[in-house]
Amino acid sequence: MKRFLSVLLMFAIGMGILAGCDGGTIEELSAPELGERIQQTVSFQDMKQGDLEKLQKLYQIEAEKVENFILYTASSNVKADELAVIKVKDASDTENVKEKIQQRIEAQTIKLKDYRPEEYFLIEKHVLKTNGQFVLFAVSKEVDQIESVFDEALK
Repeated sequence: MKRFLSVLLMFAIGMGILAGCDGGTIEELSAPELGERIQQTVSFQDMKQGDLEKLQKLYQIEAEKVENFILYTASSNVKADELAVIKVKDASDTENVKEKIQQRIEAQTIKLKDYRPEEYFLIEKHVLKTNGQFVLFAVSKEVDQIESVFDEALK
């Protein structure tokens, strides 16, 4: 009986240790934490961080639908670089947020198509996707790395 309890206790301790190693669930992950992971791979050096006012100005997303977010935009209005990771309060709002970001993409496309072809190219290969409560929008030369970190973090 003692041996059985000993094995059971060791099993419980082992499971507790393994449970502590998973880094939390997707629901516990925040957009700023996801942004930090992206920043470990991609430099935001030439970008400026945006606030809620900028988020609303660019995408017309209602503040009450957003749990948290990160936003980085190009430091110049003739550049297309942009990164937004938005965690909505309710996963059913992700499609609405995607639609609003799509309007931004269309506006940027019109603005840069003839004026800045190299920036237009970046917009054309943008990433706009959702996973659970998260929406990712990225316009960057390093869009593949950004998407990879996003996907890996939300497995």
